[in-house]
Amino acid sequence: MILDFGGVLTTRMRLNGEAFERSEGLPPDTYFRALGEHPDGIAVYAALEVGEATQEDWNRVIGGILGIDPTDLMRRALANLRPEPRIVAAAQRAREAGIKLAMLSNSFGIEPYNPYEALGMYEDFFDAVVLSELEGVRKPSPRIYQRVLEELDLAGHECVFVDGRLANLPPAEALGIRTVHHTTDPAATAAVLDALLQDRGST
Repeated sequence: MILDFGGVLTTRMRLNGEAFERSEGLPPDTYFRALGEHPDGIAVYAALEVGEATQEDWNRVIGGILGIDPTDLMRRALANLRPEPRIVAAAQRAREAGIKLAMLSNSFGIEPYNPYEALGMYEDFFDAVVLSELEGVRKPSPRIYQRVLEELDLAGHECVFVDGRLANLPPAEALGIRTVHHTTDPAATAAVLDALLQDRGST
């Protein structure tokens, strides 16, 4: 079982971002536009994800776009993110049934703030952790999915991959990995994972 981090293993990224905007006194959607529309914001995030920029570079650039203090900005920006209990519980049930678990994340950076450790989801919870920053490649590149399979020592048809972005699913499917598109309903995704686990147990 291969799980994305932000918005799958955690609560919704949108809600986290909205809470960040309120805490910083920013107008609605300002943060999201900085990440997804401003060319400098888009560029620094893409560079961070593949290890070509540091988290402190991201802090400086995004802080500058928003006109706020960049100090430890990633920590502040993710301060309202929490583990999603229903997905985490489904992952724990899978592991108890002998299923290997992997986390595959386009990285938020790990220094000076490591969100994976902060939320208690790092090596101890998974059989494999693949972060784009450390691999030099990000989803949806086929190379990063192949890397997860290598780390798990499994073939594609033996795995299921859960991600909140539709664009990230086809490259996994091309490797034979079954995919689940996670939307805004973690209970529904957990139910799908439990059903897959039950099907496996009955075969």
